[in-house]
This record gives sequence, structure tokens and C-alpha cells, in this order.
Amino acid sequence: MSEQLEPHSIIEEKKDKKYPYRKWIIIFWSLFITAFGLGFLMFVLISQGKLGVMPTFEELENPFISQASVIYSEDGEELGSYFIENRKDVDFRDLSPNVVNALVATEDIRFYEHSGIDFKALVRVVIGVLSGNHKGGGSTITQQLAKQLYTKISARDNSKRVLEKFNEWVIAVKLEKSYSKDEIMAMYLNKYDFLNNADGIYSASKVYFSSTPDSLSLTEAATLVGMLKNSSLYNPLRRPELVTSRRNVVLSQMKKYGYIDQMAYDTAIIQPLGLEYRKLGHSEGSATYLREYLRKYLKRWCAEHDKPNGEPYNLYQDGLRIYTTIDSRMQNYAEESVQEHLGLDLQPAFYRHWNGYTNAPFVFDRANAQDEIDKLLFTAMKRSERYRLMKNRGVTMDSIELAFKTPISMRLFSWEGDIDTVLTPMDSIRYYKSILQSGLMSMEPKSGKVKAYVGGLDYTYFKYDHVTQARRQVGSTFKPFVYTLAMQEGNMSPCSKMANVQPIIPLPDGSSWIPRNSNKKFEGKEVTLKWALANSINWISAQLIDKYNPSAVVKMARNMGITSPIPAVHAIALGTPDISLYEMVGGMSTFANKGVHLRPYFITHIEDKNGNVLEVFGPDANEAMSEETAYLMISLMKGVVESGTGVRLRYKYNFHNPIAGKTGTTQNQSDGWFMGLTPDLVTGVWVGCEDRSAHFRTITLGQGANMALPIWALYMRKVYEDPELHVSQGDFEKPSKPLAVEIDCEKFDRNLRKEEFEMDDDF
Repeated sequence: MSEQLEPHSIIEEKKDKKYPYRKWIIIFWSLFITAFGLGFLMFVLISQGKLGVMPTFEELENPFISQASVIYSEDGEELGSYFIENRKDVDFRDLSPNVVNALVATEDIRFYEHSGIDFKALVRVVIGVLSGNHKGGGSTITQQLAKQLYTKISARDNSKRVLEKFNEWVIAVKLEKSYSKDEIMAMYLNKYDFLNNADGIYSASKVYFSSTPDSLSLTEAATLVGMLKNSSLYNPLRRPELVTSRRNVVLSQMKKYGYIDQMAYDTAIIQPLGLEYRKLGHSEGSATYLREYLRKYLKRWCAEHDKPNGEPYNLYQDGLRIYTTIDSRMQNYAEESVQEHLGLDLQPAFYRHWNGYTNAPFVFDRANAQDEIDKLLFTAMKRSERYRLMKNRGVTMDSIELAFKTPISMRLFSWEGDIDTVLTPMDSIRYYKSILQSGLMSMEPKSGKVKAYVGGLDYTYFKYDHVTQARRQVGSTFKPFVYTLAMQEGNMSPCSKMANVQPIIPLPDGSSWIPRNSNKKFEGKEVTLKWALANSINWISAQLIDKYNPSAVVKMARNMGITSPIPAVHAIALGTPDISLYEMVGGMSTFANKGVHLRPYFITHIEDKNGNVLEVFGPDANEAMSEETAYLMISLMKGVVESGTGVRLRYKYNFHNPIAGKTGTTQNQSDGWFMGLTPDLVTGVWVGCEDRSAHFRTITLGQGANMALPIWALYMRKVYEDPELHVSQGDFEKPSKPLAVEIDCEKFDRNLRKEEFEMDDDF
């Protein structure tokens, strides 16, 4: 008899009795497999970008991080930067161990162990959420980097934020496959925004501690790492006590994990923050006027040059490295010299000079002085930024004028420091009309490199650049262009004699030009050309331009780099043209470079953020005159310093080395100039007010020898005292061929120097 089979239900019932948890095990594994499958599917979809933005392989390999373009001096110092985010990347090897240890101890202690996701930290977070005892976040440094690079602003909706978290997990894993741990840490610190124009660890080190990432101390590193939790909350400028407390938490974590011992911890937590805040911006730092001049040029350069991907370079985001010809030490000396002479000497003298005068500092005819002043101030009002903004908002002219006559709180420039006061905008405009302005440019005549560039007093308050942007009447500094023709075309020498008599020169329109002299000595006598130029005798210059033709003078000026409009009229011999300081320095450098004009230039080369050279720059050159003519002109201009209008360089400033120069003073003392030439440096200085109607009333105070020459003297004294600059105090190199003319005019001029005197410059 066959065995009867038991029903299936009975069999299952027996199994359930034998395995009482079998049902739940099946349910568990079913749910687990389902969850795992759904999770796997979700991560596949995330990885493919189906559930959110997922960076491509190229984007992972080359993530875009906005970097500032940095300007360097020739001696390797940073002059400033152009940026939307003020960031400069550093490598891991440039990070202080204090920074690395503080970051790992505080943010991700298992950073070097996990592959982008710290599952132990995730379990801790889950337990903390369920128990209500939260003990820190679970995001790794790599996940935080993923968020900064590709999420940026977190979603407010919780479900969307959860999805973003999953995206960040996937990106973190991909980042770990693409980069080393050291690279990930450096990228994270480079990307983080530390506020106050401190984007990335490099800028943060500069801004908060005037340091560099490799030199951060233990407490400095702990402060910056503490800010990583929330830089808006832990802002050391606004909440120093809170930041100090957060820094000490970081130090505690470092002690906990053995990065510092108890003694180091006890010492560190009692230290003050030690901030050395250094505001960074486009108006701060060195060579601000040059940086603005270069910014305009570099924007055009970027538009004309493409990156490897075919897009044009972006000056503010692509991390270009611009290497300039500027020497940071000379630049500092130049800025200091302008401040020293104007702030301590000339500006106070200007105020004393005008004290008690109703129309100060303007010189107008008494009959209509107030009308002229009102017109000048009204024009200045219409050029102001305040007026432009109000006009764009549709404010009526009556309301604008009322606003400019209503006192408000404002900050003003002064040489003693910024002034916080209450003043009407119109009164502030008049106040600034009394401030003496200045420009200085210094270049190497043999290379064309500009070594120092001071466009004004303070770029925060005065945006107008008096080196390249401004054109002012040059006065007697133009006379060397006239004398050059006499040396080049007329076979004359510095010792050639001319009668110091007033010329009457007929003009094409039937009238006559009859120039006058401000220097009345030795009129009617024969004088050498060297003495005439040294003492800025107008009558000799007028005779020379009449002899050689105004058009020939203009052509010579063009050959020497002058591009400003110059009318071909006789009056230019006395310096009537408006020319920029940049052009004048370049032109005068021709004499010190043996007759070859080199166009002054500012940039040696440009690199991309990886150090690849994109373009190399150099000067444009042309032979403007023979080397013999150039040397004769140097001999002539030496007389200005030896016994002429620049003689105070000898008796007041104690310069005894060979110097060629030329002072210049324009009509009514509106502009004071000095051009100083040495074998290694040619430097030009201009001083004057913003408006030509504001100036000294006397030639004694208003001449170039008093306004501009002292700045040159202070600057060159500092340059010569710095042995690292290697600026020669020797003589100018002689021509390769012997001179055919006499240049030692002592025996000719002996009778004209029976007594020592200092001549005023001409009008």
C-alpha cells in the first residue's frame, strides 16, 4: 500500500512550527532586496543625471572655480588683482600642517580612510536623529567640496534637499576616483568663501592675518578652520568673541585626536585672535592707478584671445597672471615721496597762501569772479557720480540742486587721514578743488620698462589718472624738443652763442608774435644755448623755433613718442601744448637712450592659471636722432641742474651725481613740472590742482622747481639709498664716435656766473 502524501498546507504548517521566524525573515529580505534595488536604481539614475544635475567627466576633471587674475611686480610682489571672487588657488604643499590637522580633526577625522562617504558618521547621525542626541554632521570634506562645486545653494524643501544629498554622495565618490586626498583638501580650502573678499584659504590668510597659507600659526589656522562651519555667523570682524570660542572648539578637537598636546592647547586657547585685517579691493593696495589703466587694456586683450575651449578669457574669473615691469620698492618710494612733499609741505603752504581770500583758491578777474566760480562748481556737480545717479532716477534739476546744497554726513580725504563730517555736497566739491594733485612716472630709458607709476593721491577719492589720462600744459619742459633741432639740424653745440634779445616774429595772418621773458638777467647779451636752456630763456627758444620751423619741431616731438595734438605754431616753443606725463617721460628717455625712442611699456608677459605663457611684451623702438645729438642734449640739460632752474637739487637735496633735467611752469602757475634724467632712470613729475584756475598766485611758490622737483628729489634719494635696486649714480655713456663740437661751456659762461643765484622758471 502506497504512502499517502500530506497536504501542502500541513507541510507549511509544520515548517512554521519548526522555523517560527521564517515569515518575517522572508519579509525582511524582500524589503531589503526591494530597498537595495530601488536604491541601486536611484543611484544609477542620479549618476546618469536623471534625478538632478550631474557633472560630466570633463567637469569633474576640470571643475570651474572662479579665480582672480593677479598682477605681479617684476620683483615678484603682488600689486593687486581683478576679481568677482578674490581667489587664488594654492597646492596642498603650500598649506601649513596646522591647517591640515585642524581641518581633519574638526571636519572629517576619517578623511584619509573613507572613499568619499563616511558610513560610521552616517550611522552616528541616524542614531542621533532617532535619539534626539545629535552629535555632529555626517558630511565628509569630499561631500562638502561636492556641494560647493555643484550644489552651491541648498534647496529649502526637505525632500529636494535629501535628493541633493544623494547627488553629493555620488559626486563625492567620483571626486575620490579623480583626485588624491591632498588635492581634494586643497580644492575644498581654495573654494570656500571666508567673507570680506576672502575667497579661498590664500585670500583669507592675506585678509585676516596678512600672512600666507604656509605660514599660518596654530591659532590662525584654527580660526580659519572654525569659520568653515558658517563664515557668515563666525565673522571675525563682527563677532570676534564668538569666533574665539569657535577657534577653541577646533583646538579642543585637535587635542582630542592627538594633533597637539595639553600644553600647546592651554597656551593657544588664551591667545587673542590676533587679526591683522587687510582690506582687499580694487581701490586698495599699491599702484592702484596703474592697475586701473591695465584693467582697461586687459579687458580688450581678453576679448581678443581665446582659451583652449574657444571661449575668450575672462579677466575676473580665469586666474590670469599678469607680470608687470613695475618694481614694488620703487613704486612704494614714489608713492611715499608724493605723500611726503604734498602732505607735509606743499599742501599746507597752499592753504596758508590762500588763507583769508574770499575766492580761494581760484584766480579770476574780480569783476566776474563769483560768476566764474559758480559756473565751475556747477559743471563739477554735473560730472559727479551723485548727480549721475539722481539724474538716472529721474530727479528734477531743482531737486538735484537742492540736494547738493543740503548738509549730509560724508567722509572726505585729507593728508592727515579721512575726515568724517557733515557738509553739503557742493561744499565738498569746492573743498576738493583746493587739493593739489600729482602724477609721477619713472622708467628705464634703455629697456622701456616703467618702474613706478603714481596717477594720483588716493584712488578711493580721486579716480582721474594724471599719468596717462590727463593732458596738461607742459611749459618749459617742451623746450628740449626745440633745442634738439638746433643740435641735429643746425650743427650747433651747447656752447653755441645767441643774442638774448626779444624777437618779433611775423605770422601768416599778418600779426606778430612777441614773446616775453620772465628771467630779465643778461638781456641784450650773448649767451650760450646751455645757459639759455638752464635758465629757461624764452627769447632763445623763440628764435630757435623760428629758425627751424614749428612743423619740424612737431615732427621731432612725434619721433620721440609725443602723440597728443600739437599745433605747428611758434608758441609751442614756450610749452603751450597739452601733453600727458606718460608721453613726456617717454620722450625725455630718448636722450638717455642715445637717441633711440622706446615706447614705455608696463607688462612683460601674461600667463594662464597653470603658468603657461600666453603672450610676451616688449617696447616699440625707433631712432629719433643720432647718439651724438642725444648726448649734446644731455649736456645741455645737465646745465639745468648744475646752475639753472633745477640747481636746488645740488644745494638743498645734496645730489652730486650727473643729472640732466628740465623744470616747467605754465601760465599763471597752474602746472608745475620736473623731468629728471639719469643713466638708469628717467622720471617725470607733475603737480597742480584739478582746475587750472586754482593755483598759487606767485611764481616763487608756483614754479615747477618748488612744486614738482622736490618729489623727484625725495624719490631718487630713496632709490639711491636702496642697494638692492642697483641704480647707478654714474655718468651718461658717451657716443661711440668722438664729438666734433665743444660741450664744456664753462669758459663761455664764466662771466654770466659771477654770483650764485637760483632762477625762477618761465611762464
